[in-house]
Amino acid sequence: MASYTDVLDYLSALDYPAGKDDVIREAEREGAPPDVLQALRALPPVDYANGTEVARSAGIDAAPEVSRSQRAAQARDNHPRVSQHLRGI
Repeated sequence: MASYTDVLDYLSALDYPAGKDDVIREAEREGAPPDVLQALRALPPVDYANGTEVARSAGIDAAPEVSRSQRAAQARDNHPRVSQHLRGI
């Protein structure tokens, strides 16, 4: 499976915004492996503002080591902000 870093590496020289065809052409030119090309060929045909949008649209996770349950716990966790300690004053 293609990794987030792989996709960004093979698209590092691409000028954005770029369409799906431009993204695939650049990855092929850079010698991307079949798993990266397969992920990019599954992209919706829209213009992308940057490599992060491409990777997210391809469904590639930026942090695969974090499980779904860990992500859910992080989303539910009420992180105190810097100024919250002043609210009671």
